[in-house]
Amino acid sequence: MAEVYLRRSQTQDLDAIMKIIDNAKALLKKNGSPQWQNGYPNRETFAKDIATQTNWVLINDGQIYATATLQLTPEPTYRVITHGQWNQPNAPYATIHRVAISIEHQGQGLSKILFSNLLTVGQMQGIKNFRIDTHRSNKAMQHIAESFNFRKRGIIQVNEKNDPERIAYELNLGSHHQFTHINNDFMQPLIDNL
Repeated sequence: MAEVYLRRSQTQDLDAIMKIIDNAKALLKKNGSPQWQNGYPNRETFAKDIATQTNWVLINDGQIYATATLQLTPEPTYRVITHGQWNQPNAPYATIHRVAISIEHQGQGLSKILFSNLLTVGQMQGIKNFRIDTHRSNKAMQHIAESFNFRKRGIIQVNEKNDPERIAYELNLGSHHQFTHINNDFMQPLIDNL
């Protein structure tokens, strides 16, 4: 891999994004998941994400290898959670939606790069809490979420007729003061030696 970075998607990226999404839909169907099988997410969904500057693409060597939406406004379907509760129910949070890795490039660790970058983008905007949801049969997304220490918090309902239940995950990052303290302790010997 070379020149791997995250950037906001642009209108001219729509075709590449939709190719990744269509392949992801086919893979979900093949794996027996009803997730993303009712037309959602479609081209209009991503056009709106691009217009609101919430969609991101992972670029590798000049090509789009992955996409995800980082929503900084409250997610309406997260208001009601059953079989558990949010750890930080009243704190601001970002939601990671519509994650897909190019089918040709799966298994290369791109999901880790994608999620690490998304968390960095959120953190830079003052977000410490992140949420994600996925279908119970989407084992790949569950694995990614859990590998980043997202914790299962309960069940939420999405706007889908056939199978609306989704596993809800939450990640609560440490406070800014902890990072500042660590950085100051690390820097002090360097400053003393100047």
